Amino acid sequence: MSTPSSPGAGVPGVPGEQVMPGLTHRQILTVLVGLMMGMLVAALSQTIVATALPTIVGELGGQDQLAWVVSATLLTSTASTPIWGKLSDLYGRKIMFQSAIGIFLVSSLASGFAQNMGQLVGFRAVMGVGVGGLMALSQAIIGDVVSPRERGRYQATSARSSAWPPSPGHCSVASWSSTSRGGGPSGSESPSASRPWR
Repeated sequence: MSTPSSPGAGVPGVPGEQVMPGLTHRQILTVLVGLMMGMLVAALSQTIVATALPTIVGELGGQDQLAWVVSATLLTSTASTPIWGKLSDLYGRKIMFQSAIGIFLVSSLASGFAQNMGQLVGFRAVMGVGVGGLMALSQAIIGDVVSPRERGRYQATSARSSAWPPSPGHCSVASWSSTSRGGGPSGSESPSASRPWR
């Protein structure tokens, strides 16, 4: 009767670490690009909405709910982060990352079609669930596909994607609803870029 291998099998001297074998450097970079694109659209959604808030209030009204547009996303993303981690342990990182992208894209599209501030806050709260998954699982996936020795370098590279959005985010926003719906095409590229990772 065979015994199950320990979690650290394949990584000598590092207990509790498991790295996916057989990925070349090029495949790791492809996975990294997919993860960075997911993180980029998640961070970009926050900076664009923060810049467009005066326009949003002018079109939808609801001055009293203004703070909730951003706060709802932050609250649900923070609350959902440990849940995403547990679900990815049970069902796999790739399917959960793709689920987070799906939730983010659908809620982003719905936010662009919001008719009042209540709907916008609700859709942004759902978007926060997707954002929590994108941010948390991207780091976990890097931990799965990269050896512990190289992990810091790749995680530092992926963290830079969160620093890019302020530049385009502070540009003038002609239509806030079109920018919200625009997250779809760029976010939909993320799963296709992560195909080499199983």
